[in-house]
Amino acid sequence: MAQTRTYLDASGSAPMTDRALEAVRAGFADGWADPRRLHAESRRAQGLVEASREAIAEVLGCPAHEVAFSPSPVIALERVIGAVHTARRGRERIVASAVERDATLHAAHYYSSGHVETVPVDAQGHLDVDWFTAALDYPDVTLAAVEHVNHELGTAQRLDAIHEITAAHEVPLVVDATASIGHMESPHSWDAIVANPADWGGPQGVGVLAVRSRTRWLPAWPERSGWEAGGVSVPLILASAVALQERMETLAATETRVSGLVERIRSEAARMDAVSVVGDPLERAPHLVTLVCTGVDGEAVLGRLDREGIAVGSGSACEHDGFEPSRVLAAIGSPSTGNIRIGLHPGVDDAAVDRFLALLPRVIADARSDAGFGGRVEVPQEAPAWGRVND
Repeated sequence: MAQTRTYLDASGSAPMTDRALEAVRAGFADGWADPRRLHAESRRAQGLVEASREAIAEVLGCPAHEVAFSPSPVIALERVIGAVHTARRGRERIVASAVERDATLHAAHYYSSGHVETVPVDAQGHLDVDWFTAALDYPDVTLAAVEHVNHELGTAQRLDAIHEITAAHEVPLVVDATASIGHMESPHSWDAIVANPADWGGPQGVGVLAVRSRTRWLPAWPERSGWEAGGVSVPLILASAVALQERMETLAATETRVSGLVERIRSEAARMDAVSVVGDPLERAPHLVTLVCTGVDGEAVLGRLDREGIAVGSGSACEHDGFEPSRVLAAIGSPSTGNIRIGLHPGVDDAAVDRFLALLPRVIADARSDAGFGGRVEVPQEAPAWGRVND
């Protein structure tokens, strides 16, 4: 009998529902023509794009004309950062939180020729507001990049207060919302925002971005395709909008149920031998949690759980190689190896979490034994240097 798989790595990609898959099929059936042309077939395809744009804009809380699409959320981040930075001629500095994803920091370094100031976070992953305010006092700042929710910590940044600071300094705030849209109330405090349809159960291969009309930007790329480099995939855009609508229809109930499952994982894991739970326990996304296990390699735990039919993540969520030590965990003063990342999608039930929690102590113990740690593992008594980490 085939083993039943349990997917607990829905941080950046979640299973597509039947409704979203049907939208992909409908998109290929009715939206196969190039929407940029003028004949009836193209107008039909363009109609699907515009309807999808309006549906996503409603969730983001902005007019439809502010929403655009790209071939991926990484390209969307790169284009937004490049375009906003380029528009503020005569300035060169970009300010970003120390826990931004690699795509954001790489783009910031590229467009600013390395003039990036990273702002530290506290032990729960919240931005150091005093340091952030001081960083914006320089007159050459072009933009500030702050994510809404971190993929590893689950901590939600206090964007309302952060946006008040950037607005007072007349600095655009670029928000990475790739870990939050579709899981919780969408943030409203931003000047530009990027979202990832695959994270809310849409397809891979499309990114969503929105730029407020008040925010100046200039193309930082050679081709004349606007935000949508090389055109758009109508089926993927349609499926993205349908998947988001489906999530929003049951958002309140799903958020309550999934956050309850995450709280169970956090509570029970914290009682396990030499296992700690990171991130803010209250101001957080409902579906994400990371556990740090002393005396074990996270990849070893992942492999053992995978053989048991349970998929989790490990290493850095933002590195191209997922098994690299986590820069995010290092930024909060936590050990950066031995981590297990869990992301719950709406299809995860109590039984799946029960099985995961039942297996986890044995899997960790076996991995520690293989690594040469016998018996009880002692957590280092010396407190880590929390918080202020600056690149």
